[in-house]
Amino acid sequence: MKSLNGQELADFIKERQARQVRGLIQHDQIKPKLAIIQTVDNSVVNTYVGLKKTYGADILIDVDVYKIPQSMALNQIKKLNNDPTVHGIIVQLPIENPDEVDEILNTIAPTKDVDGLGKDAIFDPATPTAINWLLTGYDIDLKQKIAIVGNGRLVGKPLARMWRNSGLDVVVLDSKTEDMPDKLRSADIIVTATGVPGLIKSNDIKTGAVVVDAGTADAHGEVVGDVAPDVRSRTDVMITPKQGGVGPLTVAALMDNVIRAARGTIVLVQ
Repeated sequence: MKSLNGQELADFIKERQARQVRGLIQHDQIKPKLAIIQTVDNSVVNTYVGLKKTYGADILIDVDVYKIPQSMALNQIKKLNNDPTVHGIIVQLPIENPDEVDEILNTIAPTKDVDGLGKDAIFDPATPTAINWLLTGYDIDLKQKIAIVGNGRLVGKPLARMWRNSGLDVVVLDSKTEDMPDKLRSADIIVTATGVPGLIKSNDIKTGAVVVDAGTADAHGEVVGDVAPDVRSRTDVMITPKQGGVGPLTVAALMDNVIRAARGTIVLVQ
């Protein structure tokens, strides 16, 4: 297996971000702060919230987590929108009642919507940005046939829009797609983000393909992706590792948006 190691790239980005945050603190007296609204308590959600807290601490960004019932989310977001010390707000998905996700996300002020998921978002979504960084960092030519598996809010939909706007050849596959294995086998680049463990099998992937596994699911307390274990034993594909692929870069992309949001407050004050 040839590895697309996102952790190595994230470490370089983190060094740059740490310098930027120190500059904001020392020269502008601004301490960037991210607020996370968490309404679901499980191993996957807790893992990703923990990664964000640790990463923030490493580069001196404060990360406050609000573990609250979903019924309190709107009021909490409104308070955070009006708090000048908070520069970024995210809602850790999934939430208890998915029917309310649009209302909740759209309540976040666009200048603080650092996940880029609201209807008026001004920041690029973190995971699609991370996938771009990862493939660019490994000099992967995107002008090939791309298959995105999953059309979700966090990855599939915004990534497909981003790449299509750049004129790339992208097909989006989901549970309703007929002949999915054939379509996968014709793809040069596969990005999967469904949260279905083991969905992508070895015989779905052609020789020389690049595979980005951005899926996350809780399998008996362990965070797993969409790609079956047998894929990782192949030496003729390039793939993200089980850990340290898209995840670290997603957190890095999120923190980049927090830094940009904090810098924006300087402009507003001036």
